[in-house]
Amino acid sequence: MTARDAIVVGGGLVGAAIAHGLRGQGLDTVLLDEGDVAFRASRGNFGLVWVQSKGFGAPWYQQWTRGSAGEWPALAADLAARTGIDTALQQPGGVHLCLSEAEFDDRAARMARMQAEAGNHGFDHRMIRRGELDDMLPGLGPSVVGASFTPYDGHASPLALLQALHRAFTEAGGAYIPNAKVTGGSAAPHDFRVETAAGAFTAPRIVLAAGLGNADLAPVFGLNTPVRPQRGQILVTERAGTILPMPTTTIRQTGEGTIMLGDSMEEAGFDTRQAPPVMAQIAQRAALCFPWIAELNIVRAWSALRVMAPDGLPIYDQSDRFPGAFTANCHSGVTLAGAHARLLAPMIAAGALDPVLAPFTAKRFDVQTAA
Repeated sequence: MTARDAIVVGGGLVGAAIAHGLRGQGLDTVLLDEGDVAFRASRGNFGLVWVQSKGFGAPWYQQWTRGSAGEWPALAADLAARTGIDTALQQPGGVHLCLSEAEFDDRAARMARMQAEAGNHGFDHRMIRRGELDDMLPGLGPSVVGASFTPYDGHASPLALLQALHRAFTEAGGAYIPNAKVTGGSAAPHDFRVETAAGAFTAPRIVLAAGLGNADLAPVFGLNTPVRPQRGQILVTERAGTILPMPTTTIRQTGEGTIMLGDSMEEAGFDTRQAPPVMAQIAQRAALCFPWIAELNIVRAWSALRVMAPDGLPIYDQSDRFPGAFTANCHSGVTLAGAHARLLAPMIAAGALDPVLAPFTAKRFDVQTAA
């Protein structure tokens, strides 16, 4: 049995970012990874560092997302200095394309409400009509009438980010244990034990960041994590010359030149198969936005499962029954990597979540019955 300062369960983007942050706080941390048999949302991620669509009706989520986007340049620079890995971060701003006047009006109303909800924090955005948009994005189709723009947005390489987080963590002395699915555990305040095929581990802190696996793990540690899978599909074209200077909500050009097209939101349980009708819808909308995309060959396609709470927002909690046990759950592992490594991890190291995260507790799902 190995004693550590902290145990992080889950080796994807959420767990790796938190583990990297905890190691940066000086904690002797072990990162337990189920392995490639796990549902790897991290390896199916679209790669956006996205703000403008996050937090509608939930300004605390908007602020958390913006805070994370603001932390991303420092995170990317730190990872590059430590590992030599370029996470391909670009933050030129981003647009959401509208294919009809109805879409444009709906988007304008949505963005105006988000600005109002932001209050004194502000929410910088613009609704852009087609004439100006042509100067920003080449090759738009005739169906595009305009777009919303925010300066906070960008994109990065999910695979490079995952590799960099793991390498930075282990090279700083963190212990990464693969093929270590948690098969059992016990909890007491600031005293946790987990059993895995790779051995048993104990620590006064434990962070559950196992994605969809958290639903079963959480009760053992006095937590509640009501998450479900939501399938998303992505298409990838052959490489093209640099065409897109900024990402859109569903289309982005990677650093290698390929064009990524997404993304669907399907309630399909744990089914990770691809659905050709959905793939056709993704391709059709992309071609309406940029007709030249229809001339490119599709070279890869995949589906992955998002980690979704009932209201679609992240869940962050510390156990009331067993202090020292934390959970972190979200479907935005790339966007929120900055916050997880540089904001959340110091809170966990200090032993308490900041009140700014209070709205993210799973207690928001408790239903009070009338007397």
